[in-house]
Formats: sequence, C-alpha cells, structure tokens
Amino acid sequence: MKCLKYNKRIIETVLCLGFILLGLVFLESQPVWGQASFILAFLIGGYEPALEGWKELVEEHHLNVDVLMVLAALGAGIIGYWLEGALLIFIFALSGTLEELAMKKSQDAITALMALRPDKAWRILSDGQLEEVETGELMIGDRLRVKKGQAVPIDGKLISDWASLDEAMVTGEPIPADKAAGDLVLGGTLNVGAELDMVVTVAQEDTLFAKIVALVKQAQGQKSRVSSLIENLEDGYVKAVLFLVPTFIVAVHFLLGWSWLDSFYRGMILLTVASPCALVASSTPAVLAAISRAARMGVMVKGGQIMDQIGDVNLVVMDKTGTLTQGQPQVEEAWFAEEATSLNALVATAEATSTHPVAQAILNYVGDYQAVTLDQLEDVTGRGFTCAYQGHDWRIGKADFVLEAVGQVPADLEQVLAEQEAAGKTLVLVSRDQALVAWYALFDRVKAESKATVELLHQLGVQVVMMTGDHQAAAQTIANDLGIDQVQANCLPDDKARLVADYKAQGYCVAMVGDGINDAPALAQADVSFAIGSGTDIAMETADCVIMDDLTRVPQAIRLSRRMKTIIMQNIIFALAVIVCLIAANVFQVVSLPLGVVGHEGSTILVILNGLRLLGFRHNPSDLKSVQAAQVAQ
Repeated sequence: MKCLKYNKRIIETVLCLGFILLGLVFLESQPVWGQASFILAFLIGGYEPALEGWKELVEEHHLNVDVLMVLAALGAGIIGYWLEGALLIFIFALSGTLEELAMKKSQDAITALMALRPDKAWRILSDGQLEEVETGELMIGDRLRVKKGQAVPIDGKLISDWASLDEAMVTGEPIPADKAAGDLVLGGTLNVGAELDMVVTVAQEDTLFAKIVALVKQAQGQKSRVSSLIENLEDGYVKAVLFLVPTFIVAVHFLLGWSWLDSFYRGMILLTVASPCALVASSTPAVLAAISRAARMGVMVKGGQIMDQIGDVNLVVMDKTGTLTQGQPQVEEAWFAEEATSLNALVATAEATSTHPVAQAILNYVGDYQAVTLDQLEDVTGRGFTCAYQGHDWRIGKADFVLEAVGQVPADLEQVLAEQEAAGKTLVLVSRDQALVAWYALFDRVKAESKATVELLHQLGVQVVMMTGDHQAAAQTIANDLGIDQVQANCLPDDKARLVADYKAQGYCVAMVGDGINDAPALAQADVSFAIGSGTDIAMETADCVIMDDLTRVPQAIRLSRRMKTIIMQNIIFALAVIVCLIAANVFQVVSLPLGVVGHEGSTILVILNGLRLLGFRHNPSDLKSVQAAQVAQ
C-alpha cells in the first residue's frame, strides 16, 4: 500500500511537470490552452496536499503546511499568476515525493531483513524422506535439513555434530561461526558448511529474526523529541502566518502605498516563503534514516526519542558476565576438604535448579553425578543457596555469603583464596555448618571487542562503569585490563538499579548495557538501555535498544545519534535562515513568486537530502582498526 502511494506521488509529480511544460509551449500561441494546462497541473499536483490538509483540519482540528501551500497557489491563480501557482504546486509535490522517498528508504531496512528469511524449508519425515514446506507451516519439534548455501529458516538447535554458519545478518561479523551439536542456530543465518540437521525450538513469532523486524517497525512509528516539538508548534505557526498575511497586505497598501494587486501578490509570496515546510522536514527524515542505518549496523532502536537520547549519553554502565565477558565461565581449579564425589553431587544438585552461567559451569565441571535429596533448599537471590543435608546446614555460593557461616578460615587457605581472587577468578565456596569444605575457582574470558569498546567510548568522552555481582578483586582485575573508569562489585539486581539512579541524580545521562534477568531493573532505570541480542527475553523486552552480541555497536550508536542531532540542527538553522532571508527579500520586492517558490521548496528538498545522508553513515576506520587489534591480541 505504501509502495502504491509512493508510486502514485511520483506519477502525479511527473504529470504536474508535464502539464507545466505543455502550458509553456502554448502560452504564446494559444494562451487559453496554456492557462488550461497550468490549471490541470495545479489540480493534479495540488489534489493530494489539499485533501490531506482538509482531512487533518476536519478530523484533528490541526492546520499544517499543506493548507498554506494550497492557499498560496490559489491566491496566485486568482490574480492571474497560474504559472507561478502551478510551479509552487509542482515543487511542493516534488518535495513531498522526496519525503516519501525518505520514508521508503527507512522501510528498506525491514524489506532487506525480510528478504533474508527463506520462504521454504526441508522437513525431515519419520521415514527419513525430505518434504518441502512453507516456512510458516513449521512447528516446534520439526526436524529440518538445511543444505549448503541455504539460509536457516527458523530458530532451533543443531542435531548434526558440526556446522558453520554466516551470522553477519545478526552479529555483523564476517567470520562464520562454528556450531556443535546442541548449539542454537538462528533463522536467517546462512549455512556455509556441509548440510546440517536441526530441530525447531520456537514458534515463528518468537524467533530472534521476528523480534528484530518487530523492533524496526516499532521504531519507525515513533518520533524524536525534536520531531514531536516541531509538529506541536506547526499548528500555531500556520495560524500565525494566516493572520500575518492579510495584515501584511493591508499594511503595505496603506503604509507603503503599494497597489492592491502588488500587495496581494507580495502577500502570496509571504504565504509561500513563510511556510515551515523545510522546518517540518528537518527532523523526521533524518531520524528515520538514522534508525534504518542503525538497524543495518546491528542496533535495533525502539523509537525516535530513544535514537535522539542515545547521543546525550555520557556514562555507560555495563554488566560484567555475558556483556563484557563471554558469559561462559569455566571451572579452572577446585579444592575439597574431603572426598570430592559426594561434595560435587551435593553442589550439582543445588546448582541444577539455577540458570546462572556459574551454575552451568559447575555442572559442566562435575559431569555425571548422582542427585541427592536436599531439604529446605533455598535460592538466596544474588548470593547462593542454603539447604539441609544429612543433619547438617550447608551453604553454597559467594565467598562473603558462605564465610558468614564459617567465620575464621585457616591462614594458608585464606591466602589461596586471595590469590585466586587477585587473578580475576570467581569463587564459589561450600560450607558444612561452620567449616569450609570446598571451593571452585571459575574464570570467564573477556570478549575480544570489550577493550576496544571501552577505548571507543572514551574517545567519545563517555565514562564507563562496570557493575557485577562478583567480588571486588576479580572485578577490579578485569576493569584494570579493559581500562574501565569505575567498578561496582558485589551488586544484587536491586543494587544495580539503585546505582544507576544515583548516577542519574549526579547529572549523568546513563546508558545501561546488560543481558540477563538480573539486569532488567537497571535497564528499566537507565536513560537509555541496551540488551545483548543473545541474552534473555526479559532483558530484550525491557531495553530501549537491542545489539546483536557486539559491544562496539554501543559507541557506534552514540556516534550515529550525535551525527543525527548535528544534521537536524543544521537543517533547523538552514530552514529558519532561508525563511528569514526570503521574507526580507519579499518586503524589499527583490524576489518574485517563482523565485520564492524555488527558494522555499528548494530548501525543503535540501534538508530532506541532508537527512538522508545518514543512510550512508560509515564507521570511523580507526574504530575498526582498534577492534581488529583487540581481536588479534585475544
């Protein structure tokens, strides 16, 4: 429908120009036919603006620039300037067509995304035969085969032992990702290895691909603060112009002695050049272009106001696990005061009730185990577990939580624990009554792009804070390595939200970056929030933006937003300057109606084109070099 409307605008604009040219041909030899051609151009080009202006006036009681343009053209025609009126309508129609082009360009982000999803899929039947089906018919549990060079039709888990997938549409990374059996495969990614088998694990509407498309659509329906402000002022501005034009006509006739014809002619020029067309177009095309460019960069922004707010960020708070680090910690060392098998079984039984990456790391370390029956098992949020087993009270979790029950630790053991923390490792302690009976030392490797991301944020004048539920020593080690400005350790979910609120109270515009359920309160509290696309659904729902698992998208989004704000300010200043200059030129009678039309509508076209430049926004080459250097260092 939108494409049809856009094509209709183009046809109307071309026909309007055609009848103007035809009128110029007949103007000398057949004046009547010439005037008739101008009137036809007027009707064809002016019908849509007149209809839209009338609908908005009747339905919403709102005056817009369409009304001013139609009145100016009618006024020019009334005093015999049909050519000038037709030119006004044509250039106004041309600027409207270009604005539709800006809207269409912004829709291309969705069109490009939709093109990545295949329409067909090969379903594996119970007898091993393949059946080609529509992607929309797939259901959870279906087994699929994806041949080399084909796109994965839907999210699922890999059944084959190995696969290589190009995930550039999701992560922006050109290097194919290797997958093992059981790993998640995403719809829209390209199979660049041997054919693979997979099983569908989510419904169509719940795939990451579907969420990305929904986010882009949502973003395009929301306006920025500047766009909303301009639209709110438009009605009052138009009313003021409609009041000033007749006042101007009467004033110059009686005060300056101009004839009624000259006064009315100059009034129509004033009505044309004072119209805020360029001002109205100064923001929306730029915002839509920025949102579309962000989507192609791998940043899904949920609205124009958010796109605008991103540029104001001067402090970024990042969660550690899964955001700055890979979120896949591994047990690198463990100690047991007694037989390990029974202790591992007890710990694994408790950790199996948690989805935290640390719990998964311990389960991977323990491997096969015989589950035991734990009494009064309680998950103490952000700290660990308490339970009763074989007549003893047990604690499993963070060092400070477990040591509350243990009390004094032998000096040699305390020294070992301190060394592990100093090395940046996360400790999980186990106590029985008042005795420390085991510990696990885990290490979560930092993402390749984390250091470069911090450097890029510093180049933008943005401070970086790391928040983590981990202990101070391990957190500080990672922070020092990455060059992070501040560390907030031992944070519970509520602590993160409170600290974000504290930073806001200090005058910072705060962005929060996280990926887990425990980040949701802080994401909601921040001025702008980014969720990692590989994170939890609740984080993605809470956040203002979703980034596809590459932290460098955060500084890139800030740069893009600041560039957008600069372009919008350029447009506003330019539009106001043109209006002032044309009004002054009209008062001194040095501009004709055709020149006024060209100057006014030309400025509208220029601000639209200036906004569309954001579609070609490029990353700073030095940004990419620093990322590549960080990856090599890793």
